Amino acid sequence: MTTAVKSFRWGRTIRIWVGALACLTFLFPIIWMVLTSFKQQTDIFTSPPTFIFAPTLIHYLEGIRPAEVPHRLLNTVIVAVGSGLLSVVAGAMAGYALARIKIRGAGTIGVLMLLSRGVPPVALAVPMFLVARKLGLTDKHITLILAYCTFLIPYVMWLMRGFFLALPKELEEAAMIDGCSRLGAFFRIIVPISLPALLSTLIASMILAWEELLFALVLTNRNASTIPIAMAGIAQDTVNGANWGALTAVGTITVVPVVVFALLVQKWLIQGMADGATKG
Repeated sequence: MTTAVKSFRWGRTIRIWVGALACLTFLFPIIWMVLTSFKQQTDIFTSPPTFIFAPTLIHYLEGIRPAEVPHRLLNTVIVAVGSGLLSVVAGAMAGYALARIKIRGAGTIGVLMLLSRGVPPVALAVPMFLVARKLGLTDKHITLILAYCTFLIPYVMWLMRGFFLALPKELEEAAMIDGCSRLGAFFRIIVPISLPALLSTLIASMILAWEELLFALVLTNRNASTIPIAMAGIAQDTVNGANWGALTAVGTITVVPVVVFALLVQKWLIQGMADGATKG
């Protein structure tokens, strides 16, 4: 065996172990949360921490009903899917307009819209609440969906604008020569080509909406409240160290759907990222 082959194998082994250590480091808080959710109350505060214990479902049984987890989980799905779809539709069309239509200062407009994401959410939450109360739309799914679109649309627009800029203009020009309008060329030609990028952007937008807390806390009360509010409510009672079991149980229920969803759509997510990197 040559020295070059040995070096290659050693290098590959080191990279694998470094990657495994990095994954374990990032996943350890989630693993610890899941383990804690199955521990007895006395095992949670054992020092040093124990990894061998008699599992129990008591925290799930006691934490789910008071926190109204099923109802809030459904609200979270409705709001995440609704805001994600609406943001992708509006953001993709805005990104295409900035990429293709000759507008003076299109780049500046895009940068300003992206910089709008730097505005502190708390500066927007109170005015949104006052407007929603004036219109009688407090504690509604549509109010939360529109609120989430304020920070999702600039994100989608900027990503899709870069993707559309990398596509050859001849695609739309050929379609318009055949009789398509600009809008028809967008939906018939550009959207099918950009489907992996649109799907990956949709997935990222839904995950961002899933974990948002501030807007949900200000704009909802009970009917449209989401799962992060349930976790925040339990966390307020954790000051005395009494509800760590319930908090980790609800946290596990919150995280598992996202992980399962990411695993199911990882093919499209990776493909969209790869296409964007290649075209960029």
